[in-house]
Amino acid sequence: MADQESSLPPHPSGSPRGTTAVTAAVVREKGQPFQFEELTLDTRLRPDEVLVKVVAAGVCQTDVHVRNQDLPVPLPAVLGHEGSGIVEAVGSAVTAVAPGDHVVMSYQACGHCRSCLSGHYAYCEHAFPINFGGSRLDGTNALRGGAGGGEEIHGHFFGQSSFATRALATERNVVKVDTDIPLELLGPLGCGLQTGAGAVLNSLEIPAGSSLVVIGTGTVGLAAVMAAAVAGAGPIIAVDVVPERLALAAEFGATHTINGKEEDTAARIGEITGNGADYVLEITGRPQMLTLAVDALAPLGTAALIGGAPAGAQAPVNMNALLGGRSVRGIAQGDSVPQLFIPQLIDLYKAGRFPFDRLVSFYDFGDINQAVTDTQTGAAIKPVLRIGQ
Repeated sequence: MADQESSLPPHPSGSPRGTTAVTAAVVREKGQPFQFEELTLDTRLRPDEVLVKVVAAGVCQTDVHVRNQDLPVPLPAVLGHEGSGIVEAVGSAVTAVAPGDHVVMSYQACGHCRSCLSGHYAYCEHAFPINFGGSRLDGTNALRGGAGGGEEIHGHFFGQSSFATRALATERNVVKVDTDIPLELLGPLGCGLQTGAGAVLNSLEIPAGSSLVVIGTGTVGLAAVMAAAVAGAGPIIAVDVVPERLALAAEFGATHTINGKEEDTAARIGEITGNGADYVLEITGRPQMLTLAVDALAPLGTAALIGGAPAGAQAPVNMNALLGGRSVRGIAQGDSVPQLFIPQLIDLYKAGRFPFDRLVSFYDFGDINQAVTDTQTGAAIKPVLRIGQ
């Protein structure tokens, strides 16, 4: 324990030994704005834990869904799951990173279940409790608030809760990155960007020349379009109702765009592909769009659901269509092993083939509620909060 404590940053005045003060954006009630509070973070690191000084964090639709309680995360809670920062301290068993390293934080997995042991970390048997449960898997929590620090604040969201000045992650969900790219830019690689790009390059391994439809051109959809261009897919068809996003999709490699408000989407897909699409990615999370995705498939085609829908949402599927060899599957995190895939995306970015920086709009941490509003209205594609230096 002495060695562990020696690696910790100095304790702020007034904080008990083994804790540090953090400023965090807290959700206390369903659908209510984030509010800033001074909390206490227990920094008595477990052997696999990593203390990160947060530099920036992306705002994702999943954060909004949780704030609105479309996903049942216990409140009060600190959200944020696209964090980037600098390692301040590591637990006694950590070898992959060291204090001073730049890291991106990604999703959490247990590492011990059948899915994890087979390399499918995104489908961890404990995925929901370990990412959305509001605590460590064993039910403990490192965040406290209120007078005297007696109130439990639910943290460990996606193994990080990065809407705070410091985050407690683990060796499993941090990725060391080079220092030659601004760290504040990299957080979204940990979720939205790796999900969209990974769906194309990892989950479906779309071959060159295959037709692809991407329904929804936010962060995830545009990442998928970029990755499809890298893979040599074609035609690449982007579907949305926002003209500006469709224009971006065309710049990133979409060969065709469809405005769902102005055109018959199913008919246009048929016209472009002739016999339906080989692959369709449904990212909006709207049940009727998954129905359309299946209907738009060619024989032996695959429709993949990426977008998170509200709990309990169901979509009707033409069962007879599946008899044509068509398949439907879900995708989590683009089947990514973050420590392997995020460096690949960074290499593509450096080569000018994955220009995700064009999706990012920066906000001060104090403007988090405006960033959320801009996410919901479409005014920003990928808001990133500048939290620290």
